[in-house]
Amino acid sequence: MCLLAIQYQLVPESPILVAANREERYDRPCSVPSIQSGKPRILCGIDQQAGGTWLGVNQHGMLVAACNRHKLFTPPTPLSRGVLCRDLLRAGSARRAVDIAMEELHANKYDGVNLVIADSESGWVVHGGNEVDAVVLEEGLSIIANGDVNDPRDERVRMAHRLLTLQTLDSPVKFLALASKVFARAPSPPGRPSMVIRGAERGTVSSTLIS
Repeated sequence: MCLLAIQYQLVPESPILVAANREERYDRPCSVPSIQSGKPRILCGIDQQAGGTWLGVNQHGMLVAACNRHKLFTPPTPLSRGVLCRDLLRAGSARRAVDIAMEELHANKYDGVNLVIADSESGWVVHGGNEVDAVVLEEGLSIIANGDVNDPRDERVRMAHRLLTLQTLDSPVKFLALASKVFARAPSPPGRPSMVIRGAERGTVSSTLIS
């Protein structure tokens, strides 16, 4: 599970504004975000178990992030979705990264995943579930979790959208200030949608803000 909010092309000086919570097993090791070797330069955290990442940006101003997604028919030995995310960050543009992602996911080599891919020119959510499709990000706020982008059936998505639209977020400072509070909101009681998840073995292990 993961939750990501992206405000896209609404603020001219910051066309990509992101808040994201990562959910994972507490005992799965990872490193903090750092600049990786090679070209293009990539800033991301690294999952030390599989070697991939869940979210990063590259020197071309492109964002790639991954959220798990339910999928009925999974391959017997799936490849790492995090490694795919890291590979996509090597692309020179969001449009090229989407093409690579679609080709990879159509080959049914991965468990279910939602990929958010955006630069200043174009933004996309690639749904890699039972069906594979790419949805163009509209101008404004979109919320991505474990279903389709802005899934109206997902109570957590609806709550994130409601909390992030209580104010007019017409500057990077306003977005980051409100998003930092919303995505750090204390865990809700069992059975209620929650921004921060605290389970026995897994839950929210990190938060990221990007402008």
